[in-house]
Amino acid sequence: MNNELQEAAVFSGDDEQADYSLPYGDVSIRLFCSPNRGSNTEDALAVVPFGKDGIVLAVADGVGGSPGGREAANLVLSSLVASLEAATEEEPQQAILAAIEFANTKLMELGRGSGTTVAIAEISNGFMRSYHVGDSEIAVVGQRGKIKHRVVPHSPTGFAVESGLLSEDQAMHHDYRHVLLNVIGAPAMRVEVAAPLKLDARDTVILASDGLLDNLYPGEIFEVARCGPLPNVSDELVAQSKQRMANPDGRLPSKPDDFSLVLFRLKPPKGRKHKA
Repeated sequence: MNNELQEAAVFSGDDEQADYSLPYGDVSIRLFCSPNRGSNTEDALAVVPFGKDGIVLAVADGVGGSPGGREAANLVLSSLVASLEAATEEEPQQAILAAIEFANTKLMELGRGSGTTVAIAEISNGFMRSYHVGDSEIAVVGQRGKIKHRVVPHSPTGFAVESGLLSEDQAMHHDYRHVLLNVIGAPAMRVEVAAPLKLDARDTVILASDGLLDNLYPGEIFEVARCGPLPNVSDELVAQSKQRMANPDGRLPSKPDDFSLVLFRLKPPKGRKHKA
């Protein structure tokens, strides 16, 4: 992992991947296009360096079945990049929220019914703050497997799991699994913003569209993600998901879908051992 991220990178094609090493952390990204969609993935992702030692990671998933889902996902990420590039180092939160609001207004003005989710992690000075609209995943897992942060999907099944009415397994196979209660492109759109979370060295930040979670249980994802070189982790998650897609057996989750994945891990201080 020796690519240095010099400027914002946005990915929206099929089977794209990159790995970056920064002075303060490592980033690994994968964008997988479903075999039943050709190159028309409705996912997009962005990695945006910000300020002296900050980075903003984002995943957008165009709402399936809506007109222009792909364009909606790209719109929110291009708006995010432009807003951050115009902002000062002291105002990332305002820039992120302004970008989401701009994209929401623009999509409604277009009047095509287009929508997209977005999941954003703002990381600087050893802290992470998450922002999300919809059901894309943001989680932080420690090296020993402790889940330190996870967003609640804005969906009936997401809220049901959070309240204990459904198990993760029941939600995975539920008829309302992909019903969304909140998207960019709707008058009632809202952004859920979390309090800053201090990251420990070797914590892994995970952002993913729901295509990954259609094929792997959260516990399976977190177990793979918690340790090992990030490129290896990304490749393993993609490989396991492809395996599930290609071999449905009725018992385990399996749904051909494109998905985007971003992993970030803070580097430990030099000469210091740390266990999370």
